[in-house]
Amino acid sequence: MRAVANKFDPYSQVKTRLQSLQATGHVTAKIELIIIGGTWSSLPRKYQAWFIKECFRAANNRPSVKRKTQSAKQQFKTKNLLEEQKRNERARHRIIGITIETRPDFIDENEIKQLRWLGVTRVELGVQSTYDNVLERNLRGHKVSETIKATKLLKDAGFKICYHLMPNLPGSDLKKDEETFTELFENPDFKPDFLKIYPCVVVKQAPLYQLWLKKRYRPYTDKQLINLLAKVKQKIPIYCRVIRIYRDIPSWQIKAGSKISNLRQTVLEELKKQGKKCLCIRCREIRNDFSPRQKLKLFRRDYASSGGREIFLSFEDQKRQKLFALLRLRLLKTEETGSPLSFPALKDAAIIREVHTYGETIGFDEKTKTSPQHRRLGKELMKMAEKIAAEQGFKKISVIAGVGSRNYYRGLGYRLQNSYLVKKLLPKSFLRATPAKTAPKPKSQN
Repeated sequence: MRAVANKFDPYSQVKTRLQSLQATGHVTAKIELIIIGGTWSSLPRKYQAWFIKECFRAANNRPSVKRKTQSAKQQFKTKNLLEEQKRNERARHRIIGITIETRPDFIDENEIKQLRWLGVTRVELGVQSTYDNVLERNLRGHKVSETIKATKLLKDAGFKICYHLMPNLPGSDLKKDEETFTELFENPDFKPDFLKIYPCVVVKQAPLYQLWLKKRYRPYTDKQLINLLAKVKQKIPIYCRVIRIYRDIPSWQIKAGSKISNLRQTVLEELKKQGKKCLCIRCREIRNDFSPRQKLKLFRRDYASSGGREIFLSFEDQKRQKLFALLRLRLLKTEETGSPLSFPALKDAAIIREVHTYGETIGFDEKTKTSPQHRRLGKELMKMAEKIAAEQGFKKISVIAGVGSRNYYRGLGYRLQNSYLVKKLLPKSFLRATPAKTAPKPKSQN
């Protein structure tokens, strides 16, 4: 609705959203820009470049440049986007990450190069199911094999990956849906970093409405759905974050299916009744419950993923109930896996796919007693990642950094190359054995 109100103009959307956030007391120094709706990769690339450029212009507080007032040549100059990105490195509102939504069958090396040029750091894939027959029945136009291929290509390029999953699709059932989530985290071909779970509902505009009228489709009852999602939440590993469990569709538009708008809360209450908990990142991340006296511990979790090895480092409390900061490190020997990606910045490099400190958001140069941000947690995680990569024989380490966070990594000795921040590593033989004084010894969770 914000897009409609702003006539889908990217500059106006970003500008008005920043103004509304500031008016309600939010800090807007660090921006996670999420472009939602439809398949981004299907849009003309010149339009993509203009759209992203205008988002950066709004964040940089520079005047809008309307498409109608420019010639096609002026609109789509490559340097215009790169200039706005450069400005954003020191802007008041820095875009530290960009997320787009697309389909698995649109992902190839050329698409990945385009996404990196635009500054994208996270990709949400419309996976929906891990069963080919369910995908075929719902006319998805892709198979599970394309999800597997897209996942590997994106991880090899350092992207964070979110899967969209839709329980209760025609052709599926409670057993299949539960097995889908089991498969996601037991099969190394998947293992996403984030999930959005959207239970299927019937709206009048969709062909599914006619099937429902003819009683050829029956949605789960609320009780069945809650029980299913309670089981699903218990399957989520500590390295995955469940972003959403319900799609915001007005209840009056839903003809059949669940209308429980606070479905996540309802599922968590059901888990509490059962004496169980969800260990996903969102359920454990520290919010406003931070104390500087809190004792933190460094944990490490290794797991196989898409032909490589993922290392999940995190600062948490002793009981692992509160998560303060995390880092995702990918170790991939390209000569062994035959990855087709040709970025020079990734050759012989370990890849840091995410560094994130949770808690109250504060400005770049601020430090408060109520937030774990700017307390060197990220820097300690970076040191540990560099040490691990060097011990594994990697010559360098690369970070898929958002444009607005580039200077943070420059301060740690990284330099920009092919849109990545890259740092050469000392050979293993030159590494000192003495750990950093401020870094706790990690507890292995292999």
